[in-house]
Amino acid sequence: MFSHIMVGTNNIEQSKTFYDALLGMFGAKEPFRNQASTGHHRLFYRHEGNTFCVSEPIDGEKATFANGGTIGFTCRSPEQVQQFHDTALAHGGQTIEGPPGLRDGGSMGAMHLAYVRDPDGNKLCAIYRAG
Repeated sequence: MFSHIMVGTNNIEQSKTFYDALLGMFGAKEPFRNQASTGHHRLFYRHEGNTFCVSEPIDGEKATFANGGTIGFTCRSPEQVQQFHDTALAHGGQTIEGPPGLRDGGSMGAMHLAYVRDPDGNKLCAIYRAG
């Protein structure tokens, strides 16, 4: 359904440090670096058929996060949700929406969740669905 996900950044090197660590825990390797003809820099992380991109805005304006937008990452266990959270914090992220842990998903069932913001304010979620 998706070809890729791209977030903007105002500091490509800070974002690289953050996403190298965070996406590395899922097995993503060093990103492909690209400098577009406009001069802006981009990072392309590829893993298991997925592409996650970090880019300086092509229009030259400041990168901003999507209010109401969340990018979710599927985890293999509750422990990986905690690792996602801890790795994000260790590399410039911040906890939002309470501490990581088990939450009642109503009709979707129990879920282990962690919400963080990356250094540019993009909202990320780690999720493990129990059952």
